[in-house]
Amino acid sequence: MKRRRTALLSLTALLATGLTALPAAQAGAEEVEQLKNGTFDTTTEPWWTTSNVTAELSDGQLCADVPGGTANRWDATVGQNDITLVEGESYRFSFSANGAPEGHVVRAIVGLSAAPYDTYFEVTPQLSVSGNDYTYTFTAPVDTTQGQVAFQVGGSADDWRFCMDDVSLLGGVAPEPYEPDTGPRVRVNQVAYLPSGPKNATLVTDATGKLPWQLRDARGKTVAHGWTVPRGTDVSSAQNVHSIDFGSYRKRGSGLTLTVDGETSRPFDIDADVYEQLRLDAAKYYYTQRSGIAIRDDLRPGYARPAGHVDVAPNKGDGAVPCQPGVCDYTLDVTGGWYDAGDHGKYVVNGGISVWELLSTYERALHARSGDPAAFADRTLAIPESGNRVPDLLDEVRWELEFLLKMQVPEGQPLAGMAHHKIHDEQWTGLPLLPSDDPQKRELHPPSTAATLNLAATAAQAARLYKPYDRQFAAKALAAARKAWAAALAHPDRYASESDGIGGGTYADNNVTDEFYWAAAELYLTTGEKEFADRVLNSPVRTADIFGPLGYDWARTAAAARLDLATVPNRLPGRDKVRKSVIKGADGYLATLKSHPYGMPYAPVDNLYDWGSNHQIAHNAVVIATAHDLTGAAKYRDGAVQSIDYLLGRNALNISYVTGYGEVSAQNQHARWYAHQLDPNQPNPPRGTLAGGPNSSIQDPYAQSKLQGCVGQFCYIDDIQSWSTNEHTINWNSALTRLASFVADQG
Repeated sequence: MKRRRTALLSLTALLATGLTALPAAQAGAEEVEQLKNGTFDTTTEPWWTTSNVTAELSDGQLCADVPGGTANRWDATVGQNDITLVEGESYRFSFSANGAPEGHVVRAIVGLSAAPYDTYFEVTPQLSVSGNDYTYTFTAPVDTTQGQVAFQVGGSADDWRFCMDDVSLLGGVAPEPYEPDTGPRVRVNQVAYLPSGPKNATLVTDATGKLPWQLRDARGKTVAHGWTVPRGTDVSSAQNVHSIDFGSYRKRGSGLTLTVDGETSRPFDIDADVYEQLRLDAAKYYYTQRSGIAIRDDLRPGYARPAGHVDVAPNKGDGAVPCQPGVCDYTLDVTGGWYDAGDHGKYVVNGGISVWELLSTYERALHARSGDPAAFADRTLAIPESGNRVPDLLDEVRWELEFLLKMQVPEGQPLAGMAHHKIHDEQWTGLPLLPSDDPQKRELHPPSTAATLNLAATAAQAARLYKPYDRQFAAKALAAARKAWAAALAHPDRYASESDGIGGGTYADNNVTDEFYWAAAELYLTTGEKEFADRVLNSPVRTADIFGPLGYDWARTAAAARLDLATVPNRLPGRDKVRKSVIKGADGYLATLKSHPYGMPYAPVDNLYDWGSNHQIAHNAVVIATAHDLTGAAKYRDGAVQSIDYLLGRNALNISYVTGYGEVSAQNQHARWYAHQLDPNQPNPPRGTLAGGPNSSIQDPYAQSKLQGCVGQFCYIDDIQSWSTNEHTINWNSALTRLASFVADQG
């Protein structure tokens, strides 16, 4: 839900407080409350506050008025000292908390009240995003009588009110370690391998020597066999693993299994046709994300819902949305577009990268040697526009493009031509909540240079791709792109605020050299004009190494320019160097894939998995796939194809991260209207929805309650409350759509 670049939490404290078993001598210990007056029935004593915070009783809670303008969380604190902790004892730390306005982040700690002020346990819940009741267990690493429980509430630009109740630190509780069910120790792509493609699996085992494996068909007959390759300890999972290569077997089949070391894998197919359906399902996801239109049951059985945010009560609606106070004095009609993720917000920068990726998926089909222009032809996606003689993918993307154009500041206004960064609710809403039931006021947030350049890039790209089908719309898009480009040049440093995260994600980005490069590239590819070629050639990003371990995303867009410059026909001087840079980037990702025991092109620094790691894996695979399009080399084809195995089950958790694909798949992505886990009357996310995946920062309180000390791939939980590891978003599904489309084309 935050979906922004963040500094990863220090894992030192988290690892020190890993959930461990209670020592046998204490297994029957009496539960003892360590805090005094955690219910605030008559007084706030002995709780203290920093001098800048005023606390009082209010409706049986301790409520604190927190000043704005502090720099750090600890600059404003409520706490209690003189708490006894016993080394090795397990504690349950629980509390209720809320804030006004909602959505503030609180750092709740158990630590030392005296120098050196060590922290033994910490969590950072975002109030009211996943409820207001929090419970965690941890094991104390030391003996002390100087323990402290503290709620650090500073760091906000504005004043706010923090309230808490039922604060408890209960000693002697049974620990509650979370151990996910990972199923059989043989990890495979649970969906399908291509008959002519690579086929690899990973075995988790204590064995250090090679082991025999058997590939069996649905009747149990052995159809291939061989030996595993020991790989030692995999740092991304802390498991001892072996690799299995059965790529020499090329016959089609369904219900196959791998057996080794006394374990049999989950079943899978060898068949290319599955990926034809996956690329369509991944793209069909967008229809049920639409804002401003009723979703039809005949097109998406089980997913029908009323139109959201169309000025029908209780919605405040998107037909005439005002700005945040002090930002502007006009309203805009910003109906339509896609809801960004599990919330009701709509964001230009995330919409931009999603539009680009889907349009590039379509554009690749026009130019790549293995591309299939008919893959997303009219009537392929079952959307309202099907049958209008326009490719369905272009119709779907246009729903978002029309919204992006509406976010442009109108003529006659200050900052005319810029794009508003985002539009969403004034306050966070809870789960579950249909878009049509959202009662919150909607607000436009300040224009930003990043959003403006996203509009320039995607509108320019749209101009060339929609021209054969709607010349008027193409001309409108190009005019908007030119206007946005000029506005960005005039206002090159208007950045979205890192603190603007109430009611929606921040998407803050204070380095837009990559966005300037991307927008100039798309304008050049569409117009061929020297002005834009010169901007591309003079960009500081032009020769930079942009294919880093994390991959590209909404905040790192230089790859969007580089990939399109390399693949879309053009006459840019020095284009061969552009193509070589993509191939060099692919070589790096391919080397990572080959060295990784789970066969994926992703190895983040210090094994710290980033927010949305699954889409970053897909994006790195897209770079490898593009190298195949440029060179025809089989090693790049095989590397890109193999990369999807991780997303579909060949991972430490033995789960397919794509809903409805594989025997065990993610089903409970964080979502307000695919909330079956909370409301049986709602559906799970639609088939073909990609979960965000492991995230070492585990920012949400539910993940923090279960995953303290997690290692790499294990920093994930399939629960609707875990918005930092298990949300779905439009840009993650665009990555899946593009990769699945490439794999389908190789069949």
